Amino acid sequence: MAVMITDLCTNCEACIDECPATAIVSVDNSPLEFAEHTYVKPEKCIECVNSAVPKCADICPIENCILWDFPYIEEFNDYFVNNDNYVIRVHKKKGLMSPKVSPKPYRENITIDQRKEYISVGKTLKLYN
Repeated sequence: MAVMITDLCTNCEACIDECPATAIVSVDNSPLEFAEHTYVKPEKCIECVNSAVPKCADICPIENCILWDFPYIEEFNDYFVNNDNYVIRVHKKKGLMSPKVSPKPYRENITIDQRKEYISVGKTLKLYN
């Protein structure tokens, strides 16, 4: 994973069609029981590592709506598996698609300290581009 959408989201859904990994779903399709805004599936998010910028943040009309979260890698397995903000998909054969089972690529230029602070994706794009 790497990005999360905050409660600043107006549910315009512009990011859904832009996501190349189909990691973003509408509030109506969110796996969270009491979802209030568009949701990023951490087990699918690839941080658009092969693009200049993450597509979701590039299209989002709300500043600071999309934040960096921890990389979806084994080191942060417990964070994602035991986090009430996420519901990790269960595969029929592979089981829970946790970071241990299915790690995702991430932008290494976004530091762990920035991720701990849940810094805005837009803010870091201005710093690095």
